[in-house]
Amino acid sequence: MISLRRRLLSLAGLVVLFFIGLTGTVLDQAFRQSLDRAQMERLQGAVYTLLAAAHLSDDAQLLPQTLPDARLSTPGSGLYAVILGRTGPVWRSPSLLTLDWEPEAFLPAGESRSYRHESNGMALYALAYGLSWEEASGRQAEFTLHVAEDTAAYQAQLAAFRASLWGWLAVAAIALLLTQLLVLYWSLQPLSAVARDLRDIECGRATMLQGRYPLEITGLVRSLNRLLQSERRRTIHYRDTLANLAHSLKTPLTVLRNALESGQLEPAEALEQIDRIDASIQYQLRRAAASHHHLLLSAPQPVAPVLERVLRALAKAYADKPMRVDSAVAAEASFPGSEGDLMEVLGNLLDNAYKWGRRHIRIEARPLTAQGGLLLIVEDDGPGIDPAAARAVLERGVRADEQVPGQGIGLAVVAELAANVNGQVQIERSELGGARFRLELPGW
Repeated sequence: MISLRRRLLSLAGLVVLFFIGLTGTVLDQAFRQSLDRAQMERLQGAVYTLLAAAHLSDDAQLLPQTLPDARLSTPGSGLYAVILGRTGPVWRSPSLLTLDWEPEAFLPAGESRSYRHESNGMALYALAYGLSWEEASGRQAEFTLHVAEDTAAYQAQLAAFRASLWGWLAVAAIALLLTQLLVLYWSLQPLSAVARDLRDIECGRATMLQGRYPLEITGLVRSLNRLLQSERRRTIHYRDTLANLAHSLKTPLTVLRNALESGQLEPAEALEQIDRIDASIQYQLRRAAASHHHLLLSAPQPVAPVLERVLRALAKAYADKPMRVDSAVAAEASFPGSEGDLMEVLGNLLDNAYKWGRRHIRIEARPLTAQGGLLLIVEDDGPGIDPAAARAVLERGVRADEQVPGQGIGLAVVAELAANVNGQVQIERSELGGARFRLELPGW
């Protein structure tokens, strides 16, 4: 894979070359137009000066009395003139002595025309001007004055300009490319710093991305740090889960072993110990399923549809216990994690409410702040929870009495899920008379 720096530099180089070429073409065209206008103005000036020096001869021929430009009298000087009458040329400048140029266009008075002419390997740029000459004596005649200039000077100027133009543009292109290289190197330094910091983490020299990074990648760095924290917590979580499972299996296995060795194993006792083992395994699997890395990398989940599914399932499970459920869920309420974790949270809280409530449950869900997050409140009209025992209920996940079904295992999982995203669970006294669980989950 081509590196990001090389890719950006290649693209920047193509853009620079394109605009340098476009700039050179535009400037070249503008200079050529300027040269054309200057040449046309010189030819028009030559026409006017010749007319100012001309007079009508006795045989009605228009002849210059003097030559206003010395080049017109110097053969091969580069400036040439011809006066055409209706019957042909009436005057040719001495500069045409070595040049075969015979213009034929005869124009009406007041009309002018520019054109190019090749003669004896020489390129000429010419201007023809039609005029009607009338003197005070009443004599009148029509003529066409042709003035031409050699384009060698024009081509030399254009070639010199192009050499200078493209030379300087090449220097500018190199300077811009070097500047782009420096800018790209400087701009991509934060990404290189992130890569170096990640290598330090891989080698064990660091545990987090601690550098100062630009605003554009702070979100990436924050997510990477959360992912690193998630991985460490997940490792600890699995290690603790295995340790808890081993510890919880130790006692029933010991009882079974002793009973088998003594030959006094009763079926009822064996079933009891097997049930304890099964309960321990199921509980630890549930805790493992609550691993927080799902929350960190999942898109927010709408609360309302999942809540409806959970309530339908619980209504069937507690069909012998009719319960009034008041639900107030904002349409924008969303859970910052996976659908499975949302099912776990709602299922555990509502199962606890169904289990301990008498006739009435109240549910409320809305965004925690204007920026997002979730505030979830579940209340029941049961006996409630003593405030002094509230913390113990949430921390029961590592205690021996977790093995008794319905005695806080689910609440411990809810508390752990909330802690994994820097949330919290509060247990209060409800206006209904029972427990009020307030779950606050911040958004990302």
